[in-house]
Formats: sequence, C-alpha cells, structure tokens
Amino acid sequence: MQRRMFLAGGASLALTGCASAPKGPETVGTPITLESAFVGDQTGVGHFRVWLTGDERRFTARLRGKATGPKGARLLTVVEDFTYDDGQKDRLTWVFSQTGSDRWSGRREDTVGEAEVIEAGGIIRLRYIADFRSLSGVTRLGFQDVLSRQPDGRILNDAIVSRGGIPVAALRFVIG
Repeated sequence: MQRRMFLAGGASLALTGCASAPKGPETVGTPITLESAFVGDQTGVGHFRVWLTGDERRFTARLRGKATGPKGARLLTVVEDFTYDDGQKDRLTWVFSQTGSDRWSGRREDTVGEAEVIEAGGIIRLRYIADFRSLSGVTRLGFQDVLSRQPDGRILNDAIVSRGGIPVAALRFVIG
C-alpha cells in the first residue's frame, strides 16, 4: 500500500514538473505594471502549499511601495511585513530597478542573484531564487510568479515554487 502511495505521489510530481510556470489568468482586469501593483499601502493574504505532502502555510502581508527616479530609470522599493499562521513574522524589502520599458530587475534580502521582471500582455512575470526561512530552517527555492489584476480590482499573484529545479509547491497571494 505504501509503495502505491509513493508511486502515485511520484507520478503526480512528475506530471506537475511539466508546469514550471503558472499559466496566465483566463480573465484579466485592467493591465498591470509593477508600479501600479505595488506603489502605495496595501494588504494581502496568501498560502503556500506543498504538493507531495499537502502541507500548507498561510500568511498575511502588509506592503508599502514607493517609486522614485525619472521615467525609464525608475527605482521601486516595496517593504513587505509578513505574519505567518505559526506566529513567525518577517520583514523583507524588494528594490527593483527599471531596465527597459517593460523590464525590471530586483533584489531582496533573501534572493540569490537578481530577480527578473517582465511586464507583457497585461500581466507581470517575476522569476527569482530565494533562501526561504521558516521555523525549521532555510530552504533554497525558485519562484516563477504571474501577477494579474482581476476584474474586481484585486491583484492575484500565483507562483510555482521549485526546489533543485523540480516544481514542488504553489503559492497564491491576493492583494486588496
């Protein structure tokens, strides 16, 4: 019985491995840009779900974003204050630099290298690697996010999370 469960879980993981980035949303509200998504104060709720085990970790986040600099060379700073369902609190700060009309690069305290951001087709695609801290330690994870503005105005951030290049989890964060 355990062997069947392991094989079913392995097959499921292999199938999800084909989906290395989340699909774009089926319905999108007004087009979204990094600045329109993150300048100002807002709050969101989210959850992180590990596919193989079904474990979930829920959180709320308060975001405060500010953009500076001339058009085409903008700097966007977003302070994120997280509170997790297990009581852990964390503060992380993104600093994004505009590298083109629809491209940004970014760093946060936990990122490994630069994050890549592309604004196209009314959505934002964000890709980065981070050392994710939890009460049990630090795990290096890859994130591929798709952000969209929903018809009701809320911002939806769906992400596929990988470990060692293998998709292992999903993240959903709703702002607004």
